Amino acid sequence: QVQLVESGGGLVQAGGSLKLSCAASGRPFNSYAMGWFRQAPGKEREFVAASTPSGSTTDYADSVRGRFTISRDNAKNTMYLQMNSLKPEDTAVYYCAASPRSRYLFRNSKEYDYWGQGTQVTVSS
Repeated sequence: QVQLVESGGGLVQAGGSLKLSCAASGRPFNSYAMGWFRQAPGKEREFVAASTPSGSTTDYADSVRGRFTISRDNAKNTMYLQMNSLKPEDTAVYYCAASPRSRYLFRNSKEYDYWGQGTQVTVSS
């Protein structure tokens, strides 16, 4: 029903910036709430940020608030995660996800029906 593809990951030094993209196809992009999650080796997948369909309301994990910014361009069916002041503990595989329950924002990964394949972000100290 919807396909998600992340891109933009890579290697960056601590204090640097990186911008991730999530391209969607298959269904109207503006009907989904969107989220970013990440998973480090040996750890559980954790919530990073979420956005309502219009992008007017956002939510962030405490660990990234003030450093990361979630945004979306519905005309391009693309969601972004701008990551600034990166820290080594930000190193993880980052996943984008979509939820058809568009009137709500969720931090629980189980509320998202569609997932991308992930993109690796590595922050060196």
